[in-house]
Order: sequence, then C-alpha cells, then structure tokens
Amino acid sequence: MGEFWPVPDAMAYLAGRWRVERSVRDLATGDEGRFTGTTDFRHLDGPGLLHHESGTFVWQGVARPAERTLRFLPGPAPGTADVRFADGRVFHGLDLTTGRHIADHPCSADLYRGEFTVRDRDHWRTVWRVRGPAKDLVLSTDYTREAVGLRA
Repeated sequence: MGEFWPVPDAMAYLAGRWRVERSVRDLATGDEGRFTGTTDFRHLDGPGLLHHESGTFVWQGVARPAERTLRFLPGPAPGTADVRFADGRVFHGLDLTTGRHIADHPCSADLYRGEFTVRDRDHWRTVWRVRGPAKDLVLSTDYTREAVGLRA
C-alpha cells in the first residue's frame, strides 16, 4: 500500500460533505453492485458528527435509493472516534492518527473487518471484508471532499 496521511483531529477532518463511490462484490456468487451518492458529516448538538449517507444503489441491474445514518463521537484522543449506529449501538472504533486503521465489527455469525486509509486532505477510503456463513462480500468505498460552496 502507498503512503498514508496522518489525521491529528478526526472530527475536523471528516466534517463536511463528501462524494461517495462504493463497489460491492459478492465473492460467493460473483454479483457486483455500485452505490453513488454523498455523505454529510454535520455537527451534533453535543460533541461529535452525524454521518448521513444517501444515494442510489444498483444491484443486479435494479437501481434503488439507499441511505444510512451513523454517529461519530469523539474518541479518547483527537485523531480517534467512537462510531455508533443511529440507535446508539456500538459499531467500531476509529483511529486515523497514522492515516490507517483496521476495525472489526461482529454481527451475528458474520465478521465485518474494515480498513480505513486516508490518502490526503480530500480523499479517504474504506474497504470492508464481510465473512460469515451466509456472506462473503467486499465493499470498497472512496470518499472525495466536495469543495466548499458547491451544490449538488
């Protein structure tokens, strides 16, 4: 892998609007899908950011609207975050101080392993590998910061 871009303050780095391109591959069936949309990281009333992703997911030729909401709360150090689902359940920790982080999330019998890499000030990537009795997936997502003042 190439160089990583260390992030001294995760909340400051993530805040704002990002363009999202995600590929989804089912390694068991060979099916592939694609999500395109945006992710907004908005400040919560308290500390942290509300992550809202929305766009279109195309799977097996069918396009559907898709969205999700997460909460990124400040972690124990400025380059870290505590990532939670919208209902408050723990998703995973995140430490971007070196520009790269591996996170695990057990979900029933499946294990989600995510690799987060920060490329520069305006680009970062996640790759989730999902393995379990019924899942064998790779989800690769590229985030590109939208310039301030641009409208979708």
